[in-house]
Amino acid sequence: MTIFKSLQDADKRWTSKLCITEKPGLLRKTFSFLAHSGDSWFWGIGLACIWQWGNPHWKQWSLTLFISIFITATLVMTLKYAIRRQRPSGNWGNFYRKTDPNSFPSGHAARAGVLLGMILWLGPDWIRVAMLIYSPLMSLARISMGLHYLSDVIAGFGLGLILSIGASMWLTNTDLANYIFSG
Repeated sequence: MTIFKSLQDADKRWTSKLCITEKPGLLRKTFSFLAHSGDSWFWGIGLACIWQWGNPHWKQWSLTLFISIFITATLVMTLKYAIRRQRPSGNWGNFYRKTDPNSFPSGHAARAGVLLGMILWLGPDWIRVAMLIYSPLMSLARISMGLHYLSDVIAGFGLGLILSIGASMWLTNTDLANYIFSG
């Protein structure tokens, strides 16, 4: 057995242990909500509201997060269509299975990673604490609801964190960032 095959088997085993789609109850309902809460439209609407009604600081903050999410989504979709790993089999989340049948890397986990990284860098303390709790739980929910393998989520979350570091460095060190966010 090759190392790659061993890793795939371990990935499937751990994913199966974390999956709770067939277990009714509060935990399943909570993870179902969390799995949906990472949808890009949800974050887009929330950031648009902050942009619409926020002061200049919050407008800049929401635009920065929106741009980070957009760049992350573009990279994730490119990787998903290049790699074409199928989602784990299951019935929950048919919308995701039909609109995006590829699972690696997890776009929701990448979004959670980039948001966590950007908010740790830019956000107020209360949002930092909330995101430190929310981001890993939402990512775990994608596995628990049977939409991703563990490796999809680890790769996506890691990619998001790396992108947030790059965005932070770019925003800190370029005149272009100052131009975009001035006035």
